Amino acid sequence: MTRIDTRFAALKAEGRAALVTFVMAGDPDHETSLAIVRALPAAGADLIEIGMPFTDPMADGLAIQVAGQRALKGGETLAKTLALVLAFRQSDDATPIILMGYYNPIYIHGVETFLADAKSAGVDGLIIVDLPPEEDEELCLPALKAGLNFVRLATPTTDDKRLPTVLKNTSGFVYYVSITGITGAAAPEPAKVASAVARIKRHTTLPVAVGFGVRSGEQARAIAEGADGVVVGSALVDAVRTSLDADGKATGGTVKAVTDLVAQLAEGVRGAKRQSAE
Repeated sequence: MTRIDTRFAALKAEGRAALVTFVMAGDPDHETSLAIVRALPAAGADLIEIGMPFTDPMADGLAIQVAGQRALKGGETLAKTLALVLAFRQSDDATPIILMGYYNPIYIHGVETFLADAKSAGVDGLIIVDLPPEEDEELCLPALKAGLNFVRLATPTTDDKRLPTVLKNTSGFVYYVSITGITGAAAPEPAKVASAVARIKRHTTLPVAVGFGVRSGEQARAIAEGADGVVVGSALVDAVRTSLDADGKATGGTVKAVTDLVAQLAEGVRGAKRQSAE
């Protein structure tokens, strides 16, 4: 059982969905991003996704692309991102941490070295958006062997024929992308999401978390009624951006801008009247 498995099991026993928050490592600078991550659990985050900044984030919308650019400009690296997780673990050994990003930085770091470093830092799972199931031997299978969950994306275009292939080596949870396109592009439709989650659950016993397009507590509540988790990213990195000064530097209100929004999202998730998606 990883921290991810333990957390979803506990939330299922509570009868509520998880709030999964995404923030970009190093945005707008390393120390501020660490302060944000440290503050997320108390604000209401149940699981934390940390973006690994990359120069060519093909699946990300403008908000997350720009967040990655801010982080890279500030000198964030994969090694610093792992150090951020390690620093977080000094005060929190329970909240699951998932690294999300692209394969290139991991490949350059070296797969075996990366997995060992990630495990020792306290990482629980990976979401690598540009590695399809056909490439599982590259990273997915070694990650599972190392004791890390490998979370796979399913989309509205993942039909019943493709779904078993997507789910074969997935662990931790399934990340359902509620809209077609890039992150932050549109708002999900709760009825369609609930139907999609139910379809996925006919193929797996894993929890299904839904992301892309959730920006408010009201939207989070609606999605949480039909899913095991709600993932929010673009809205949180936008909260960082709008808190910065004219030079793009963190202000005294940067951490609070993120945690205030997380608190609203958490209230929405906790207020959801759950439907049976089993």
